[in-house]
Amino acid sequence: MGKIYNPKIFEQKIYNYWEKNNLLKNNFDNSKECFSIMVPPPNITGYLHIGHALQYTLIDILVRYHRMLGENILCQVGIDHAGIATQNLIEQKIFNKTGKTKNCYSKKFLLNNIWKWKNKYCKIIYDQMKRLGLSTDWEKTRFTMDKKFIKSVKNIFIILYNNNLIYKKKRLIHWDLKLKTVISDLEIKHKKIKTNLWYIKYLFADKTLTLNKKNYLIVATTRPETLLADIAIAVNPLDKRYNSLIGKFVIVPIIHRQIPIIADNYAKITKGTGCVKISPAHDFNDYEIAIKHNLPLINILDLNGNILTTYQILNNKKNIINFNNNIPKNLQKINFIKARKIVINEIIHKNLLDKYEIKYTLVPFSIRSNTITIPMLTDQWYLKTKVLSQEAINAVKDKQIIFFPEKYKNMFYAWMNNIQDWCISRQLLWGHKIPAWYDIKNNIYVGNNEEEIRKKYNLDKNISLTQDTDVLDTWFSSSLWTFITLNWPDNKNFFFFHPTNVIISGFDIIFFWISRMIMMTMYFVKNKNNISQIPFKNIFLTGLIRDNKGNKMSKSQGNVINPMYFIEGNSYIKKTKKFKNNLPVDNKIYGADALRFTLAALSSTGRDIYWDLTRLEGYRNFCNKIWNASIFILKNIKYEFIKTKKNLSIIDRWIWSEYYLVIKNYTKALNEYRFDNATNILYSFIWNKFCDWYLEYSKIIFQENDQLKCISIHYTLYNLFESLLRLSHPIIPFITEVIWQKIIPNQKNKNSIMIQSFPKLNDVFIEKKIINIFNTFINIITIIRNYRAEMNIKNKTRINLYIRNINNKFHTFLKQYINIFKKFVNLNKIFFLKKDINFPDKTFINNINNIEFAIQLNNKIIDQKKLLDKINKKINDNQKIINFLNKNIKNQSFLSKAPKIIIKKNLQKLKKSKILKTELLQKFFLIKNL
Repeated sequence: MGKIYNPKIFEQKIYNYWEKNNLLKNNFDNSKECFSIMVPPPNITGYLHIGHALQYTLIDILVRYHRMLGENILCQVGIDHAGIATQNLIEQKIFNKTGKTKNCYSKKFLLNNIWKWKNKYCKIIYDQMKRLGLSTDWEKTRFTMDKKFIKSVKNIFIILYNNNLIYKKKRLIHWDLKLKTVISDLEIKHKKIKTNLWYIKYLFADKTLTLNKKNYLIVATTRPETLLADIAIAVNPLDKRYNSLIGKFVIVPIIHRQIPIIADNYAKITKGTGCVKISPAHDFNDYEIAIKHNLPLINILDLNGNILTTYQILNNKKNIINFNNNIPKNLQKINFIKARKIVINEIIHKNLLDKYEIKYTLVPFSIRSNTITIPMLTDQWYLKTKVLSQEAINAVKDKQIIFFPEKYKNMFYAWMNNIQDWCISRQLLWGHKIPAWYDIKNNIYVGNNEEEIRKKYNLDKNISLTQDTDVLDTWFSSSLWTFITLNWPDNKNFFFFHPTNVIISGFDIIFFWISRMIMMTMYFVKNKNNISQIPFKNIFLTGLIRDNKGNKMSKSQGNVINPMYFIEGNSYIKKTKKFKNNLPVDNKIYGADALRFTLAALSSTGRDIYWDLTRLEGYRNFCNKIWNASIFILKNIKYEFIKTKKNLSIIDRWIWSEYYLVIKNYTKALNEYRFDNATNILYSFIWNKFCDWYLEYSKIIFQENDQLKCISIHYTLYNLFESLLRLSHPIIPFITEVIWQKIIPNQKNKNSIMIQSFPKLNDVFIEKKIINIFNTFINIITIIRNYRAEMNIKNKTRINLYIRNINNKFHTFLKQYINIFKKFVNLNKIFFLKKDINFPDKTFINNINNIEFAIQLNNKIIDQKKLLDKINKKINDNQKIINFLNKNIKNQSFLSKAPKIIIKKNLQKLKKSKILKTELLQKFFLIKNL
């Protein structure tokens, strides 16, 4: 093995070895348990980011763990076509290269460019997954627009339509003016932006006056251009200022349309003027009011956000007095923002503006394009989700599906209990085409193709049919991921792997994906008894990795970090020449293992994960520690002794006991998806116990050349370390593989660590009494080492130790390992004192489990002046803290305003500071009097 840990040398070679030797394929055996998991398909929009790396790391940890348990493995990988994101990306690329917008080229040209991009980035993304160590059968990859998937999605749509669960209807939706498509309300983010709020006078149609003798009502709006679409003014029926006016009419400024004053609780008495203009085709709340009051809907905008030439009147069940169907000419065919300025100028000119003010308003933005969206009345396809939701809710209530962490269950219920019909159509060219055709009368025919439809509906050849130009929402096809990828319903082994064991995903797509997968799967997938099947038994939701500003990492925001930068460092940056400005890294080669360990360690139960480069640095050092340990073991081990399990020392038995406790707690953590706990358990044992104590003990024994003790050392070092490599393999697969292949004695049959058995727990070998004895030994040594450091006693300086009140078991142990003890802390002599014998003067006394021990100080082993200065500084610093806390505690203003928890923390801190003061003073006078 190389003397220096350099993951770049071996990680890629190790993965190639796994692939070349077909170790990633699963040989199906129906007598064994099955573990199946679906990898959330990344979008083809570009490189993977650190958020993907988090999920794929956790998935692979489980896959490797269950593979080593001897189970059949299905780890299904694939890529999502990402309709909106991909089309937007390619359109932007074409524009940047040619200056042409999508109106300047054909659909064929756009799709050809998208497929070229897809073919390129599928390979890039899969290569990234491999470098992360994802162990899956690469021959079974799927794409959400491969031929089989397209066929399945089409069939699913047709079945849902024929079962009256899909319908087409004109409704108010969020319209993305940049992308020219409907987007889901889940894809909307409200931002506070500075806007103008105009207060406009609406004159009464007759001689009506308000209570304060005004011949008008005042309405406040941030979108004055929508007055073109006004159909009513709403007031609260309990508002004494206006309730006598209900049923009267006002005149809409500029266009002179008479509209009624209606009563609705939506108008708040204490909010604004108390009067609300109702433009139902351009506001979601207004839309609900119009439906409730059976009012007409008037649309004034086209899909580009320009004012129409004539009004589009819908659901016109009530007459509108003095209605002119033509929009004023000076407003026709111009953008609504420009129209807003014209409307305001005319209102000012006609003296109908009461006032205006600047305020911050929540404005809807598309997270897809980062542009303002507008409400728009359009024809869209919808899926009746309320029909599907109850079975999904029951599956969670009945604990068929369990959430980890459990808190996300309530988020799931909240959305599912109030779920609205799902708008499944999008106005795009890239995606699954909706299998619907129309005749000239707009009659709808749904089927696989035109030939099938003509035959089914007995349509004459002269009847012209046109296919719907819309495509399905990307989440529609993604919601079928768990069963379509397994070739449902034709796969004879389908129910061996379905339902899958667990889905790992970000909590932010519970609604987009998780909930919809449950609904769709339970509707379509039934067992032989016609009972609905869940898509997965467990749901593990990760937090979101955020950048150093606390923002969610997103390709569209340009703040993502490519995990390859950490794995391969500067060489990858030079090779790709991408995202250089987004690199909060030092271009070091950390390797996949260190990155995986870091991501697993950060995956707590919280919602936010803040990327921490220092943790990555620390875990690379951890891998380096393992590397150096393996070099030491390979250098010193004698293979003729590795099977000789006899005469194990107490220290051998201690490390084995601790190791079996690790297996117990580590396995529990993995089974409960507490990857953070699993890494902490592993790190603590390998670094703090195996390396810091057992390896150091081994070095001393090898130096002493005690043959009898050496035999047990050889056995323990080899077997425990080999088992530890297998235990660690799911998290750090590359380094464990390369070391494992080096340390096993039979090179011909080495194969791979990934198909070895996972270490088994054996409670018999957990000797708690020995653990207590050795941990006391460790604690005493640690205190002595810390004291030496605190007192600036040089490592070469030997000191005397006095021990009193020692119990028989520990005394026996200490006598047996007296030389080891002395070497660990460089002791000169050890004096065992009887209970009634006092410690010598000028000693520092400590206590562990009632065992007292002390170090005698003198001027020969310490630098008195330097030490007194050091302690005196600590005393002064501590006194400043005490003074500050005392001032707060005595301050009545602080005590009356501060929260109780802050006051309590201050009191606790003051108490600790006073105790520390006493200890420091004792040390000061002890050293001064030497």
